[in-house]
Amino acid sequence: MPHFEDMIADEEKNRIVPGTLYLIATPIGNLSDLSARALKILQGVDLIAAEDTRNTQKLLSFFEIHDKELISYFEHNKRQRGELIAARLEGGASCALVTDAGTPAISDPGEDLVRLCAERGIPVTAVPGCCAAINALSLSALSTSRFAFEGFLTPNAGERKKHLAKIAGEGRTMIFYEAPHKLRATLEDLFATFGDRRIALCREMTKRNEEIMRTTLAGAIRYYEENAPRGEYVLIVEGEDALPEKMRKKSAEDAWFSSLSPEEHVAAYEDKGYGRMDAIKAAAKDRGVSKSTLYKELLG
Repeated sequence: MPHFEDMIADEEKNRIVPGTLYLIATPIGNLSDLSARALKILQGVDLIAAEDTRNTQKLLSFFEIHDKELISYFEHNKRQRGELIAARLEGGASCALVTDAGTPAISDPGEDLVRLCAERGIPVTAVPGCCAAINALSLSALSTSRFAFEGFLTPNAGERKKHLAKIAGEGRTMIFYEAPHKLRATLEDLFATFGDRRIALCREMTKRNEEIMRTTLAGAIRYYEENAPRGEYVLIVEGEDALPEKMRKKSAEDAWFSSLSPEEHVAAYEDKGYGRMDAIKAAAKDRGVSKSTLYKELLG
Protein backbone atom coordinates (compact mmCIF):
# COMPACT_ATOMS: atom_id res chain seq x y z
CA MET A 1 0.00 0.00 0.00
CA PRO A 2 1.27 3.52 -0.76
CA HIS A 3 2.15 5.87 2.07
CA PHE A 4 -0.31 8.71 2.62
CA GLU A 5 2.30 11.34 1.77
CA ASP A 6 2.62 9.72 -1.66
CA MET A 7 -1.10 10.32 -2.31
CA ILE A 8 -1.20 14.08 -1.65
CA ALA A 9 -2.86 15.90 -4.57
CA ASP A 10 -0.42 16.40 -7.43
CA GLU A 11 -1.34 19.59 -9.27
CA GLU A 12 0.76 18.56 -12.26
CA LYS A 13 -1.20 15.31 -12.55
CA ASN A 14 -4.49 17.21 -12.29
CA ARG A 15 -3.57 19.60 -15.10
CA ILE A 16 -5.61 19.22 -18.29
CA VAL A 17 -3.38 17.79 -21.01
CA PRO A 18 -4.32 18.69 -24.61
CA GLY A 19 -5.21 15.71 -26.81
CA THR A 20 -6.15 13.46 -23.86
CA LEU A 21 -9.33 11.47 -23.28
CA TYR A 22 -10.46 11.46 -19.64
CA LEU A 23 -12.78 8.70 -18.39
CA ILE A 24 -14.81 10.36 -15.64
CA ALA A 25 -16.78 8.25 -13.15
CA THR A 26 -20.03 10.00 -12.23
CA PRO A 27 -22.41 9.44 -9.26
CA ILE A 28 -24.77 6.45 -9.35
CA GLY A 29 -27.31 8.15 -7.11
CA ASN A 30 -25.71 10.59 -4.69
CA LEU A 31 -24.32 13.74 -6.31
CA SER A 32 -21.91 14.23 -3.42
CA ASP A 33 -19.93 11.26 -4.73
CA LEU A 34 -18.46 13.24 -7.63
CA SER A 35 -14.79 13.67 -6.72
CA ALA A 36 -13.00 17.03 -6.56
CA ARG A 37 -10.64 15.86 -9.30
CA ALA A 38 -13.51 14.76 -11.55
CA LEU A 39 -15.16 18.16 -11.07
CA LYS A 40 -11.93 19.97 -11.98
CA ILE A 41 -11.51 17.90 -15.16
CA LEU A 42 -15.13 18.48 -16.22
CA GLN A 43 -14.63 22.22 -15.71
CA GLY A 44 -11.43 22.30 -17.72
CA VAL A 45 -11.82 20.02 -20.77
CA ASP A 46 -12.73 21.37 -24.19
CA LEU A 47 -15.64 19.00 -24.73
CA ILE A 48 -17.61 16.28 -22.94
CA ALA A 49 -18.83 13.10 -24.66
CA ALA A 50 -21.94 11.82 -22.87
CA GLU A 51 -24.25 8.82 -23.10
CA ASP A 52 -27.24 11.18 -22.74
CA THR A 53 -26.45 14.88 -23.05
CA ARG A 54 -29.68 15.82 -21.26
CA ASN A 55 -28.72 13.90 -18.12
CA THR A 56 -25.17 15.20 -18.24
CA GLN A 57 -26.40 18.77 -18.66
CA LYS A 58 -28.37 18.41 -15.42
CA LEU A 59 -25.22 17.16 -13.65
CA LEU A 60 -23.16 20.06 -15.01
CA SER A 61 -25.81 22.61 -14.09
CA PHE A 62 -25.91 21.28 -10.51
CA PHE A 63 -22.17 21.96 -10.23
CA GLU A 64 -22.53 25.31 -12.03
CA ILE A 65 -20.58 24.26 -15.10
CA HIS A 66 -22.04 26.29 -17.94
CA ASP A 67 -21.44 26.75 -21.68
CA LYS A 68 -19.59 23.43 -22.00
CA GLU A 69 -19.58 21.74 -25.41
CA LEU A 70 -21.45 18.42 -25.20
CA ILE A 71 -21.49 15.65 -27.79
CA SER A 72 -23.61 12.50 -27.58
CA TYR A 73 -21.82 9.17 -27.64
CA PHE A 74 -23.88 6.00 -27.17
CA GLU A 75 -24.34 2.50 -28.53
CA HIS A 76 -26.10 3.44 -31.77
CA ASN A 77 -23.79 6.27 -32.86
CA LYS A 78 -20.47 5.11 -31.39
CA ARG A 79 -18.77 4.41 -34.73
CA GLN A 80 -19.43 7.80 -36.28
CA ARG A 81 -19.00 9.79 -33.07
CA GLY A 82 -15.94 7.79 -32.06
CA GLU A 83 -14.18 8.88 -35.26
CA LEU A 84 -15.24 12.48 -34.66
CA ILE A 85 -14.01 12.50 -31.06
CA ALA A 86 -10.71 10.84 -32.04
CA ALA A 87 -10.17 13.49 -34.72
CA ARG A 88 -10.80 16.25 -32.19
CA LEU A 89 -8.33 14.66 -29.78
CA GLU A 90 -5.71 14.32 -32.51
CA GLY A 91 -6.26 18.02 -33.21
CA GLY A 92 -5.28 18.87 -29.62
CA ALA A 93 -8.67 19.10 -27.90
CA SER A 94 -9.17 17.53 -24.47
CA CYS A 95 -12.30 15.42 -23.92
CA ALA A 96 -14.07 13.89 -20.93
CA LEU A 97 -16.16 10.76 -21.47
CA VAL A 98 -19.06 10.17 -19.08
CA THR A 99 -21.88 7.64 -18.88
CA ASP A 100 -25.25 8.32 -17.26
CA ALA A 101 -24.04 6.90 -13.96
CA GLY A 102 -20.91 5.10 -12.83
CA THR A 103 -17.66 4.35 -14.63
CA PRO A 104 -17.59 4.70 -18.42
CA ALA A 105 -16.32 1.80 -20.56
CA ILE A 106 -17.59 -0.82 -18.06
CA SER A 107 -20.48 -2.66 -19.76
CA ASP A 108 -20.68 0.53 -21.80
CA PRO A 109 -19.86 1.60 -25.41
CA GLY A 110 -17.03 3.71 -24.02
CA GLU A 111 -14.84 0.61 -24.34
CA ASP A 112 -14.91 1.09 -28.13
CA LEU A 113 -13.69 4.68 -27.82
CA VAL A 114 -10.86 3.61 -25.50
CA ARG A 115 -9.86 0.91 -27.99
CA LEU A 116 -9.93 3.41 -30.88
CA CYS A 117 -7.74 5.83 -28.95
CA ALA A 118 -5.31 3.04 -28.05
CA GLU A 119 -5.02 2.06 -31.71
CA ARG A 120 -4.23 5.65 -32.70
CA GLY A 121 -1.85 6.37 -29.85
CA ILE A 122 -4.16 8.92 -28.23
CA PRO A 123 -3.52 9.26 -24.45
CA VAL A 124 -6.31 8.00 -22.19
CA THR A 125 -6.51 8.35 -18.41
CA ALA A 126 -9.20 7.52 -15.85
CA VAL A 127 -10.54 9.57 -12.97
CA PRO A 128 -11.86 6.82 -10.66
CA GLY A 129 -15.08 6.90 -8.70
CA CYS A 130 -18.43 5.14 -8.56
CA CYS A 131 -18.90 1.70 -10.13
CA ALA A 132 -22.20 -0.06 -9.42
CA ALA A 133 -20.68 -3.55 -9.76
CA ILE A 134 -17.94 -2.97 -7.19
CA ASN A 135 -20.25 -1.04 -4.88
CA ALA A 136 -22.73 -3.93 -4.84
CA LEU A 137 -20.04 -6.59 -4.44
CA SER A 138 -18.67 -4.85 -1.36
CA LEU A 139 -22.16 -4.78 0.17
CA SER A 140 -23.12 -8.35 -0.72
CA ALA A 141 -21.59 -10.22 2.26
CA LEU A 142 -20.47 -12.83 -0.29
CA SER A 143 -16.88 -13.66 -1.21
CA THR A 144 -15.05 -10.69 -2.75
CA SER A 145 -11.65 -12.35 -3.18
CA ARG A 146 -12.44 -13.59 -6.71
CA PHE A 147 -15.34 -12.48 -8.88
CA ALA A 148 -16.59 -12.55 -12.48
CA PHE A 149 -18.42 -9.59 -14.01
CA GLU A 150 -21.15 -10.72 -16.43
CA GLY A 151 -22.88 -7.38 -17.01
CA PHE A 152 -26.30 -7.46 -18.69
CA LEU A 153 -27.61 -10.83 -19.87
CA THR A 154 -29.20 -10.96 -23.31
CA PRO A 155 -32.99 -10.41 -23.37
CA ASN A 156 -33.34 -13.43 -25.69
CA ALA A 157 -34.55 -16.23 -23.41
CA GLY A 158 -32.92 -19.05 -25.36
CA GLU A 159 -29.55 -17.34 -25.67
CA ARG A 160 -29.67 -16.32 -22.00
CA LYS A 161 -30.18 -19.91 -20.89
CA LYS A 162 -27.37 -21.14 -23.14
CA HIS A 163 -24.99 -18.55 -21.71
CA LEU A 164 -25.90 -19.40 -18.13
CA ALA A 165 -25.39 -23.10 -18.89
CA LYS A 166 -21.85 -22.29 -20.04
CA ILE A 167 -21.01 -20.64 -16.72
CA ALA A 168 -22.88 -23.11 -14.52
CA GLY A 169 -19.59 -24.30 -13.02
CA GLU A 170 -18.20 -20.80 -12.37
CA GLY A 171 -16.39 -20.90 -9.04
CA ARG A 172 -16.11 -17.15 -8.51
CA THR A 173 -18.78 -14.81 -7.18
CA MET A 174 -20.78 -13.56 -10.19
CA ILE A 175 -22.04 -10.03 -10.86
CA PHE A 176 -24.99 -9.31 -13.14
CA TYR A 177 -26.79 -6.10 -14.08
CA GLU A 178 -30.56 -6.36 -14.61
CA ALA A 179 -33.50 -4.13 -15.43
CA PRO A 180 -36.67 -4.40 -13.29
CA HIS A 181 -38.92 -5.69 -16.08
CA LYS A 182 -36.57 -8.65 -16.70
CA LEU A 183 -35.68 -9.45 -13.09
CA ARG A 184 -38.22 -12.22 -12.47
CA ALA A 185 -37.28 -14.16 -15.62
CA THR A 186 -33.58 -13.81 -14.85
CA LEU A 187 -34.00 -15.06 -11.28
CA GLU A 188 -35.88 -18.10 -12.55
CA ASP A 189 -33.17 -18.83 -15.12
CA LEU A 190 -30.44 -18.44 -12.49
CA PHE A 191 -32.24 -20.86 -10.19
CA ALA A 192 -32.82 -23.34 -13.00
CA THR A 193 -29.13 -23.28 -13.94
CA PHE A 194 -27.32 -22.91 -10.61
CA GLY A 195 -29.76 -24.43 -8.15
CA ASP A 196 -30.54 -22.55 -4.95
CA ARG A 197 -27.64 -20.29 -4.01
CA ARG A 198 -27.13 -17.19 -1.95
CA ILE A 199 -27.72 -13.90 -3.75
CA ALA A 200 -27.58 -10.22 -2.88
CA LEU A 201 -29.96 -7.98 -4.82
CA CYS A 202 -28.75 -4.37 -4.67
CA ARG A 203 -30.97 -1.53 -5.83
CA GLU A 204 -31.08 2.26 -5.45
CA MET A 205 -27.49 2.24 -4.23
CA THR A 206 -26.32 5.50 -2.59
CA LYS A 207 -29.87 6.86 -2.87
CA ARG A 208 -32.36 7.58 -0.10
CA ASN A 209 -34.19 4.28 -0.62
CA GLU A 210 -31.11 2.08 -0.97
CA GLU A 211 -31.98 -1.59 -0.46
CA ILE A 212 -29.68 -4.59 -0.17
CA MET A 213 -31.58 -7.89 0.00
CA ARG A 214 -29.42 -10.83 1.04
CA THR A 215 -31.33 -14.06 0.48
CA THR A 216 -31.29 -17.15 -1.75
CA LEU A 217 -32.40 -17.47 -5.37
CA ALA A 218 -35.52 -19.36 -4.26
CA GLY A 219 -36.24 -16.72 -1.64
CA ALA A 220 -35.83 -13.92 -4.19
CA ILE A 221 -38.20 -15.66 -6.62
CA ARG A 222 -40.85 -16.02 -3.91
CA TYR A 223 -40.45 -12.38 -2.85
CA TYR A 224 -40.84 -11.00 -6.35
CA GLU A 225 -43.86 -13.15 -7.09
CA GLU A 226 -45.68 -10.84 -4.66
CA ASN A 227 -43.65 -7.63 -4.97
CA ALA A 228 -42.98 -5.61 -8.11
CA PRO A 229 -39.29 -5.06 -8.95
CA ARG A 230 -38.32 -1.39 -8.87
CA GLY A 231 -35.17 0.35 -10.05
CA GLU A 232 -32.05 -0.99 -11.72
CA TYR A 233 -30.50 -4.03 -10.02
CA VAL A 234 -27.04 -5.41 -9.45
CA LEU A 235 -27.21 -9.13 -8.64
CA ILE A 236 -24.36 -10.74 -6.74
CA VAL A 237 -24.59 -14.54 -6.99
CA GLU A 238 -22.59 -17.03 -4.95
CA GLY A 239 -20.00 -18.95 -6.98
CA GLU A 240 -19.72 -22.72 -6.94
CA ASP A 241 -16.45 -22.62 -4.97
CA ALA A 242 -18.32 -21.22 -1.98
CA LEU A 243 -20.79 -24.13 -1.89
CA PRO A 244 -20.35 -27.15 0.38
CA GLU A 245 -19.35 -30.29 -1.53
CA LYS A 246 -22.83 -31.80 -1.17
CA MET A 247 -24.44 -28.67 -2.64
CA ARG A 248 -21.94 -28.58 -5.52
CA LYS A 249 -23.08 -32.05 -6.57
CA LYS A 250 -26.71 -31.01 -6.24
CA SER A 251 -26.05 -27.87 -8.26
CA ALA A 252 -24.56 -29.96 -11.06
CA GLU A 253 -27.58 -32.26 -10.97
CA ASP A 254 -30.00 -29.31 -11.03
CA ALA A 255 -28.39 -27.97 -14.19
CA TRP A 256 -29.55 -30.90 -16.35
CA PHE A 257 -32.66 -29.05 -17.51
CA SER A 258 -31.11 -25.58 -17.97
CA SER A 259 -31.00 -25.86 -21.76
CA LEU A 260 -34.58 -27.21 -22.05
CA SER A 261 -37.65 -25.16 -22.89
CA PRO A 262 -40.53 -25.42 -20.37
CA GLU A 263 -42.36 -27.84 -22.70
CA GLU A 264 -39.25 -30.00 -23.12
CA HIS A 265 -38.71 -29.98 -19.36
CA VAL A 266 -42.24 -31.19 -18.69
CA ALA A 267 -41.95 -33.76 -21.49
CA ALA A 268 -38.79 -35.16 -19.87
CA TYR A 269 -40.79 -35.96 -16.73
CA GLU A 270 -43.66 -37.39 -18.77
CA ASP A 271 -41.13 -39.70 -20.46
CA LYS A 272 -40.29 -40.97 -16.98
CA GLY A 273 -43.93 -41.95 -16.43
CA TYR A 274 -45.26 -38.80 -14.71
CA GLY A 275 -48.80 -37.67 -15.44
CA ARG A 276 -49.20 -34.26 -17.12
CA MET A 277 -49.96 -32.25 -13.96
CA ASP A 278 -47.36 -34.10 -11.89
CA ALA A 279 -44.78 -33.40 -14.60
CA ILE A 280 -45.69 -29.70 -14.55
CA LYS A 281 -45.44 -29.66 -10.75
CA ALA A 282 -42.00 -31.31 -10.81
CA ALA A 283 -40.68 -29.00 -13.54
CA ALA A 284 -42.03 -25.93 -11.71
CA LYS A 285 -40.17 -27.01 -8.57
CA ASP A 286 -36.95 -27.41 -10.56
CA ARG A 287 -37.32 -23.93 -12.02
CA GLY A 288 -38.25 -22.28 -8.74
CA VAL A 289 -41.64 -21.04 -9.98
CA SER A 290 -45.21 -21.83 -9.04
CA LYS A 291 -47.11 -24.56 -10.89
CA SER A 292 -49.63 -22.01 -12.14
CA THR A 293 -46.85 -19.78 -13.51
CA LEU A 294 -45.34 -22.64 -15.51
CA TYR A 295 -48.79 -23.78 -16.69
CA LYS A 296 -49.52 -20.28 -18.06
CA GLU A 297 -46.15 -20.29 -19.78
CA LEU A 298 -46.95 -23.61 -21.45
CA LEU A 299 -50.29 -22.26 -22.67
CA GLY A 300 -48.82 -18.99 -23.82
